[in-house]
Amino acid sequence: MAQKRISRLTQKDILEKEFKAGLRGYSQDEVDQFLDVIIKDYDAFENRIDWLEKEVERLKKENAALAEHTKRQAPQPQPAGNTNYDILRRLSNLEKHVFGSKLHE
Repeated sequence: MAQKRISRLTQKDILEKEFKAGLRGYSQDEVDQFLDVIIKDYDAFENRIDWLEKEVERLKKENAALAEHTKRQAPQPQPAGNTNYDILRRLSNLEKHVFGSKLHE
């Protein structure tokens, strides 16, 4: 999977950045320490992005597999005439057949 760059800078760009010294310039040690912190953050962000992209791909595959599994499972056919009304009607017919006119006496 080709990864899109989100940031304009890379860790290498930050590490190799040279600043010109001015008359009242910043402390080079402080700038270097701050850039080190930024580099660590970039590394953490890139690692997290990589992990999230892999997780998205894994979940897409899992979703596709579940969708395929669901498609393959045919709906269970319901036996015809299994509503309560149908069952009661059949039971009534059975009683009439077995007991005949004795039910109405």
